[in-house]
Amino acid sequence: MNQVEELERAILTRAERLASEYRERASRSRDSILREAAERLRLREAREEGIAKALAERTFRQRVQASELKMQTHLDRMRWNLVCDVERRLSDRMRVFMEDEPTYDAWLLHLIVEAAETIESPEIRITANAHDQRRLFMNWDTVVAALPHGRQAALAPAPLAIDTLGGVLVTSVDGRIRVDHTFEGRLERLRPRIQQTILERLLPGGFDTGNLFIG
Repeated sequence: MNQVEELERAILTRAERLASEYRERASRSRDSILREAAERLRLREAREEGIAKALAERTFRQRVQASELKMQTHLDRMRWNLVCDVERRLSDRMRVFMEDEPTYDAWLLHLIVEAAETIESPEIRITANAHDQRRLFMNWDTVVAALPHGRQAALAPAPLAIDTLGGVLVTSVDGRIRVDHTFEGRLERLRPRIQQTILERLLPGGFDTGNLFIG
């Protein structure tokens, strides 16, 4: 074998070895690129999954909050309807109570005496609706006799009758002190108790309103 052939074989061997090295390097580079691509893909998928999960959780919370607001609105409306229903029932009970004139007259007298004891004035003025003012006028001697010692009372003139379902408005003569014992005034003071009862029971059949105005 001449030197030329040996040189060719040496060159071919060297070329094959270099080609093999380059193939290995290329294979390692490809594997590295694939691993990096797979990792980037995994991170991207994880990020997108996290974003999707966060969006889903936010959407779920929004739906829950919307449901809670809707439920709260429904409960508020129901409580308001119950309060209105109680007030209507109280008005009906008051009208029935007023039909028992002896008992109602005694109740009015009790309110007047209570107000006279509260108002620090020697003379008070009593105002009611037109019907009750006529009843008070008819029973005026009884009213005067029941007043605390040293107290005097005057019944407001008929044209000054007030618009109320029942009860009386008692004031000092100068009008600076007043005790509102009208049905509407007492109802306004009792409204927080009515609402508290509704919150505690939340059932119309559970209300105990029998002695709220009479007693």
